[in-house]
Amino acid sequence: MQGKTVVITGATSGIGEIAAIRLAEQGARIVFTARDQARADDTMAALKKANPGAEHALHIADLALLSEMKRVAGELEREPQIDVLINNAGALFNKRQETADGLEMTFALNHMAYFVVTNLLLGKLKPGARIVTVASNAHRGAKLDFGDLQSRKGYIGFPVYARSKLCNILFNRELARRITGSGVTANALHPGFVATRFGDNSGGLMRTVLKVAKPIGAISPEEGAKTIIYLASSPEVGDVSGEYFYGCKPATPTAEARNDENARKLWEISESIAGL
Repeated sequence: MQGKTVVITGATSGIGEIAAIRLAEQGARIVFTARDQARADDTMAALKKANPGAEHALHIADLALLSEMKRVAGELEREPQIDVLINNAGALFNKRQETADGLEMTFALNHMAYFVVTNLLLGKLKPGARIVTVASNAHRGAKLDFGDLQSRKGYIGFPVYARSKLCNILFNRELARRITGSGVTANALHPGFVATRFGDNSGGLMRTVLKVAKPIGAISPEEGAKTIIYLASSPEVGDVSGEYFYGCKPATPTAEARNDENARKLWEISESIAGL
């Protein structure tokens, strides 16, 4: 990764932070987005320690807002080069919230941010560049209701999160189809059930369930970051695109996640929402 620039969203904690640090240790220059300045400063200090010779960069943004997605993408577009784009920022919300754009918060942050930032940076990605999208096996059992993408009916936090992860895989599938022949690859992954800050702010029963489950069955952030690092840096997957990985190996997502018609439909709706 010597001399390469990696852009990553959500790099101030958990698997995103570990992946950023490990890629910096391999020689990469890291450009990351964050919402919290204090945590971003801590991440920057770790990156400088991991690779002191690189001029790592930080962009503060609230990626739940369309205007912020577009603003930060515009800033990132001024980078001389982007070799890897890692879509990682995401969250689970126990109660339904709407953004200023009228979008349900999970859909906005977990899906639309990936969609908008990636689309606006595609022109910067040259042959050999990689797009890595952090999805989840939480998508299993999920199904999209195109009449209610904003989850106005019977909101329950985890099923809404699961649908957003289904969106991630469908987005990656359609993205890979659209960039075929460009020399740029796009792959999605399941990091595993990881002991991170994930879900800590969700509140209610979900927070309690996660608090109990993490010490029992969760893997470490170090372990969870491995597939991100693999897809971002390994020569083995330099020409692989449109796949879904788990444990650094190709995996098969659900039939719903392999539905090309739904992938195209979600793309078109997302394009309309974003005004792209």
